[in-house]
Amino acid sequence: MKTCLIVDDSAVIRKVARRILEGMNFKVGEAEDGAKALVLCAEAMPDVILLDWNMPEMDGYEFLRILRQSPAGETPKVLFCTTENDVGAIARALHAGADEYIMKPFDRDIVTCKLEQVGFTHQADAA
Repeated sequence: MKTCLIVDDSAVIRKVARRILEGMNFKVGEAEDGAKALVLCAEAMPDVILLDWNMPEMDGYEFLRILRQSPAGETPKVLFCTTENDVGAIARALHAGADEYIMKPFDRDIVTCKLEQVGFTHQADAA
């Protein structure tokens, strides 16, 4: 079973994303900031990380920079989530090592499409 770590300071966003991803047969973990997410990644590196960009404690940019330098940190596909449609911010995230981005609010179709773009096929029927 593929794994996904949802990193977002919003409990509502984590809940929505969890429901979508579990419906796609992902085993889902959660962290409310980048610092907690790094601890979880050190314990077990996920296949996919859904990463909020603006968080207290440690933002998505800092998390991603540290993740990509860690052992096995190049492995997970990182989809960063943002409410900003600033091309500069998106470019900065992709340059830092994000594989793709998702604009908030998002739904199942958007998440499915973005996962397919980074190499994950829809798995709901495979379980």
